Amino acid sequence: MASRASTSTVPPRQSPEHSASAMEPSPEPSPPVTAATFPAVGEGHQEYQATTSSSLFPLFPLAAPASTTPTAESQWLSNPSFSFDASSLDIPATSSSSIPPPLSPSSDDDAPPQPAPAKYELVPSSPSSDDESGSRRKGRGRRKRRREKEQYGGDLSSRKAGVRSWAGSETKPAKDYYVDAKGDHDNLAFGSLYSQSSVNAGLDQHFDILYFISQPCLVCLKLVLVAHLTILFTEALTPQETCRMDVARYKSQSMLEARGLNRYIFYNRRFGSSHIDLDSDLDGMDNKVRAGGRYYSAKNAFFERNKGFKHLKVHKGNINVMLAEDFVPLDTQSLPVKSTTAEQELEESWEDEILRRTREFNKMSRERPQDEKVWLAFAQFQDKVASTQPQKAARLQTTERKISILEKAVELNPDSDELLLCLLKSYGERDSTETLLGKWEQILTKHPDSCKLWKQYLLLCQGEFSRFKVSEIRKSYVYAVQALSAACTKLCRQDNGNVDSKSSSLAQLEVGLVDIFVNLCRFEWQTGHRELATGLFQAEMEFSLFSPPLYLTTSSKQRLFEHFWNSGGARIGEDGACGWSAWLAKDEESRQNLVVQETSQETETGGWSGWFDPSLGNTDANDLSNKSLEPSSTGNDADDPDAEDSPAQDDVEALLKKLGIDVDAESNSEVKDAETWKRWASMELSRDNDQWMPLHEKSGSLHSGNAPSGEDNDQLSRVILFEDVVEYLFSLSSEEARFSLICQFIDFYGGKISRWASTNSSSWLDRILSLEMITNDILEDLSALSDIVNKNQNSYGYKLESLLGSMHDFSERPGLVKFLKNAILLLLHVFPRNHVLEEAVLVTAQLYAVQDNSSTTPANASRALAKTMLKKDRQDFLLCGIYGRTEAMHGNIEQARKIFDMALLSTETATEDLRKKAPILYLWYAEMEITASTSRNNSDSMHRAVYILSCLGSNIKYSPFIGPISRPQQLRARQGFKEQIRSLRSALAHGGIQEESVALICSASLFESITSGYSSGLEVIEETFPVALSESSDNLEFEDLWVYYIKLLKNNINQLSLSRVWPSVSQGVHKYPYNPKSYSAMLTLSCLYSVSNNLRLTLDKCSQRDPSIITLLFALSFEWSKAGSDNRIHNLFERALADDKLQKSVLLWRCYLAYEAEIACNSSAARRVFFRAIHACPWSKRLWLDGFQKLSSILTLKELSDLQEVMRDKELNIRTDIYEILLEDETDI
Repeated sequence: MASRASTSTVPPRQSPEHSASAMEPSPEPSPPVTAATFPAVGEGHQEYQATTSSSLFPLFPLAAPASTTPTAESQWLSNPSFSFDASSLDIPATSSSSIPPPLSPSSDDDAPPQPAPAKYELVPSSPSSDDESGSRRKGRGRRKRRREKEQYGGDLSSRKAGVRSWAGSETKPAKDYYVDAKGDHDNLAFGSLYSQSSVNAGLDQHFDILYFISQPCLVCLKLVLVAHLTILFTEALTPQETCRMDVARYKSQSMLEARGLNRYIFYNRRFGSSHIDLDSDLDGMDNKVRAGGRYYSAKNAFFERNKGFKHLKVHKGNINVMLAEDFVPLDTQSLPVKSTTAEQELEESWEDEILRRTREFNKMSRERPQDEKVWLAFAQFQDKVASTQPQKAARLQTTERKISILEKAVELNPDSDELLLCLLKSYGERDSTETLLGKWEQILTKHPDSCKLWKQYLLLCQGEFSRFKVSEIRKSYVYAVQALSAACTKLCRQDNGNVDSKSSSLAQLEVGLVDIFVNLCRFEWQTGHRELATGLFQAEMEFSLFSPPLYLTTSSKQRLFEHFWNSGGARIGEDGACGWSAWLAKDEESRQNLVVQETSQETETGGWSGWFDPSLGNTDANDLSNKSLEPSSTGNDADDPDAEDSPAQDDVEALLKKLGIDVDAESNSEVKDAETWKRWASMELSRDNDQWMPLHEKSGSLHSGNAPSGEDNDQLSRVILFEDVVEYLFSLSSEEARFSLICQFIDFYGGKISRWASTNSSSWLDRILSLEMITNDILEDLSALSDIVNKNQNSYGYKLESLLGSMHDFSERPGLVKFLKNAILLLLHVFPRNHVLEEAVLVTAQLYAVQDNSSTTPANASRALAKTMLKKDRQDFLLCGIYGRTEAMHGNIEQARKIFDMALLSTETATEDLRKKAPILYLWYAEMEITASTSRNNSDSMHRAVYILSCLGSNIKYSPFIGPISRPQQLRARQGFKEQIRSLRSALAHGGIQEESVALICSASLFESITSGYSSGLEVIEETFPVALSESSDNLEFEDLWVYYIKLLKNNINQLSLSRVWPSVSQGVHKYPYNPKSYSAMLTLSCLYSVSNNLRLTLDKCSQRDPSIITLLFALSFEWSKAGSDNRIHNLFERALADDKLQKSVLLWRCYLAYEAEIACNSSAARRVFFRAIHACPWSKRLWLDGFQKLSSILTLKELSDLQEVMRDKELNIRTDIYEILLEDETDI
């Protein structure tokens, strides 16, 4: 193109003795350079005057002949960008830099018109040393010449139109060189242009890369263009021309990106070490151009990419333009070696970095072979190397290297769970599923006591869609529970009874075993087997928490428990339950009474004794279970319920035929309306919510003398036998594990309970990963954030709760609240005076009063229960505090004050252990008064709070409030708080902080906030952060302190600046990335003091560092209130699903499906997401039913029917037959 002409010089061919002299500059002295006058851009090409030179490259003149004027034939400066008035630019004159103007065309252009160009013969290529003779090569040559003839219109003497002569022509041309205004598009497309010695120079279409091709070597130079000249060139090009590139070897980028940049020359003696940009945008070209030549083909581009060129990093500084004396001669042997200045730094290439870091890792692994972090970093570096390799074979080779590294690491550190998990994950990148599971089993055989390995193995088995069956997963859980239980038993014998310490290995192992058991219950619940999940919880808590105080072996204990389970006695949560141990005592007492009665009535024979015989009842129950579950051995079909079910089935089939439904004909039994499947899914969900409580064998129609009907068989399937639970039973010795089982049981059924474990613990991580719906504690923080975001912005009105439903809607599950209340009351016998359980049972009592629709109000229900509990233990002043807080919540402030005063006065007569809990009671009392002061605008309540906290700080005996305290009393209280906190520093440093210590620090912070300002109150907690945040991240007490800090911050956020609190909040988010309170505080601050883009960047960093469903939920809650965030939301979902763990989150898939189906209304995307979801999480029945409910109008009837069949094949519990819905429709008609 004329507007983007590349300037190249084609000197005539010379003899060898003149070739060297032809490459040297003219010895004539160069006249002084004169300023050239350019017109403005767009004003056309005007004449100008400039001195010329005989240099081979006219942009850098050394000498020039007499000045001449340009002619019309000269086209090399036709680009309007050359017609610019340089004097109009305000460039400061410096002595160290100058801008050489371009030369005018040679005076030879004024010569008279030359005759028609003569035709020349093509210069034959010199034969290479490895050419082979034969007809095949000659044929290729003939075809090549034929193509050239077709390309150049039959003129084989001319390679390209417009080239006046060839190098090596015997006829000497009229001038020494020619200007090729059109450029040679085949430049560098082959190994060399010509076989003979020649020189060709050309500028590519970026105007900054110059190629010199000579016989010795090829030199790549980058010319420096001044910033204003680059701008002129860019403005002279069309938008289509600015993004094209002729040489694919260099990065394809627009000239607009080069504005304002100075370029430097990169040169060296050898072409192989030239400093060039290795990044080539091959994907930006089409296939034809990419495969066209040497620098476009994939093969050559691969070699160009992997030459490992070094890059020159230029630091900021005063960069001068290239001087005229910096001209580089064409003789490559005389190229000067220019060293980098003080402002330049030679960066290592990627190959050099690989070698250097590999050498460092090898050294560190030899010096510290027991440091697993070194091995993990070494393996992570292999992942980085593999990410830069586009070829699959190269990545596989890197994976093999990574596996060999980790195998060596595991050999040196055989007990490291992290190294084993990393090794198994690497196996998954290479091996098939069958091979991978085999390697998992081998490693678990060697490490049967690793809870972390068992959890990952079970999660892997659940996620394999092709192998998934409920029965198979149950077997895996059996292996895990039995292996870990055996390890606990072995460790208990070696531990010598030291099981109270949280740091003991036995306690940690038992907590891990409890986590796996709870995961099993969640699995059964989510697959639809909810009665089994409840039965497992009942059996395990009876077996481990209420076992009789007898020294029994495991088998003897299980036989004794079987007697209890099959007796029909009330289990935990049911009315009249008293625990296995108490039931066994009553049973033994009844046996003794029965023996005494039989002895006194020896003369009597037969008859009913009036007492229940448990042994006979057990025999009857066993007979019934055998009849129900096993085929009859006597051949009497009447005793087999399955055999008696056939007449009922025949009746159903006959009824279906009468209604026109032929069960034998598959085509006639298909559902004709998608709405029918939607109703079926709703019925299935309703029955899941109703049928969660297991039945006993001796209940209702199961003992009727008639043959069982279809409904009776459904009830029989809800009976949980001892054989269903015996393989999952284990004993617990540590208090920590027992309390964890109780808390997770209450949380599982929706009871409101304080956080029992740190959010960084494995128990919490398993909980949030297995969620199907959002829990109430997370939902509270999300709702608070949505309210803040939507204050000044238009919102869509969508909330996660409306899309996914409530986690625990007690109105949909009758009897659940009563079940929880009974269970917690019974569990208080195991952990007496535990204020966490006491608070949970009082809240549950209020919920039960609301659900029962009785005349009792929630306040009266909780008051009655609290008084009943206090009558049993009047020294439990923490229960008094909970009772007082409950009264205050219902508005009875005076009654609450009396309760708190009574509790604080009773602490003086309590034991030493109880007096240590006093700071908790003081803190609760003060918080209640501050809440009352805020709600009622009452200053008296604030004075009361200061008085209560001053009594704790001054460490004086408490007395009821009389009036405001004086200033000296406040000073004494402040000094007392400082001394008490100073005494806790040793405990803080060792991580041995207790709950009452946290309450003391919080009380001091609250006291400072009231008396000196909220900033002073925050400083009290911030002083402990260096110690708290440096300790173990799974310490619950330190996290409670952080949560209280967030609470104070949110209550006074309008009075604090962002710079004051943001560092502490950021540090806390980094320390507790799975705590909803952390993200709630961070997003609240960002919404008030920052812009949306900064907040998005912060969330992205958090999700990359610690990916979790918590981060995603808060990001979604923020984005759903923004208009035009569809692409951002899709990006959030896809990035989250790229994580291996989050891909197994049912809640994440349900959110994605609900968004596509109900908000984005993209039917094709919703369909695609649904099939991806059930493939990743095949165990979630709720996820399958979402497809029936949300996609019934998108999926075909055949697909819906097949989905139900797949659910049956995967052994998900389906309670409703589709024929029931069809029968209802026929009945309605």
